[in-house]
Amino acid sequence: MRILVVGKGGREHALAWKLALSNRAERVFVAPGNAGTDGGPGGKLASVKLEQDNFEGLVRFAKDEKVGLVVIGPEEPLAKGITDALEKEGLRVFGPSKAAAQLEASKVYCKELMRQAGVPTADFKVCDHPQIARTYIDSRDYDLVVKADGLAAGKGVIVCTGREEAYRAIDRIMVREEFGAAAGRHVVVEKKLSGREVSILALVSGRCILPLDPGQDHKALLDNDKGPNTGGMGVYTPAPWLTPELAHQIDEEVFVPTIHAMRRRGAPYKGCLFAGLMITSQGPRVLEFNCRFGDPETQPLLMRLKTDLLDLMEAVVDGKLEQFEGKIEWDNRHAVCVVAAAPGYPVNPRKGDPITGLDEVAAMPDVQVFHAGTRRDGNRVLTDGGRVLGVTALGESLARARERAYEAIRKIQFRGIQYRSDIGLRDR
Repeated sequence: MRILVVGKGGREHALAWKLALSNRAERVFVAPGNAGTDGGPGGKLASVKLEQDNFEGLVRFAKDEKVGLVVIGPEEPLAKGITDALEKEGLRVFGPSKAAAQLEASKVYCKELMRQAGVPTADFKVCDHPQIARTYIDSRDYDLVVKADGLAAGKGVIVCTGREEAYRAIDRIMVREEFGAAAGRHVVVEKKLSGREVSILALVSGRCILPLDPGQDHKALLDNDKGPNTGGMGVYTPAPWLTPELAHQIDEEVFVPTIHAMRRRGAPYKGCLFAGLMITSQGPRVLEFNCRFGDPETQPLLMRLKTDLLDLMEAVVDGKLEQFEGKIEWDNRHAVCVVAAAPGYPVNPRKGDPITGLDEVAAMPDVQVFHAGTRRDGNRVLTDGGRVLGVTALGESLARARERAYEAIRKIQFRGIQYRSDIGLRDR
């Protein structure tokens, strides 16, 4: 089968890499791809010079190349209706419809759906004017989180300490429109939760929900969870502290009512649903939903997945996911992904610097470097985004996996490279 993966980040590189490992995959195209999406396992990977918002071009390419499955990586084309556009042309697509993708595309839609469905989440208020938001902030006696309504590349969530920080967040989102005019028309102001964060991705098709192994993301830029929020600076999986009982509770209280609520709204879900959760003293609370594979959660997760990813994705698309209930196989080892970011990330990342050490890391067993913000310039690989690489390693223990990941990332150099040194440290 020929497969087309849409997107250009670390998630898309990881998806394409894993799909290429399938015996049934003849060729895996990645549009537009990056410096890592050529060659790959069996030489099956090939970048295609088509941007993710060029729906007409993607349709034409998929038809010309007789693509049997299109996999949508990023949230933006999903929110714009790429699945609907491709399916209208008779193509098979892994990814939710435009209507279902509103669960991520609009924080307001998401919070109101959770309220109606009884899904546990933080207390909140939707505000459509800066002064309404400020008045609500004044009425609260606890710390708050301010969220831009629309998509903001994972950066539209501002965790605030004290009212002054919350006021500044409102100013950034609604007045200065730092995340775009559309994203800032409404904000969600919600109670800041405390506890442990966990990311759980689930494959969803119709009424069937198959949660994958949990992972622990690290959103803050700096060690000890300091600095601004990012798209994610590292992940480890599995999360050893998340018990089977708690995982079952999350399935019953979060995924099941959400999927049922989507069906009632006429937006049945098909694809990967990602729940970002805070495990509080009162139980799990949903921080956000993402309507696609997480980034960088996907990288270590797919390092451990033993079941053929292509089989799983086709089962989702064809409504046959039930056949994999209780049958998804995992490598028992731990996996750690450490993100190497460019200087200036997440505000204004520097681009165009040469990256060295990749060949040396490629020779290390049980280590994969997933490219994110990279591009090729002749024989050189250059930085081309905020999060540049996801250095991912397997190990018999969490401590060994993180040791291998950091051993690898220290071999990689580019000007101003920055990464956290504490990914997975808490649970060694």
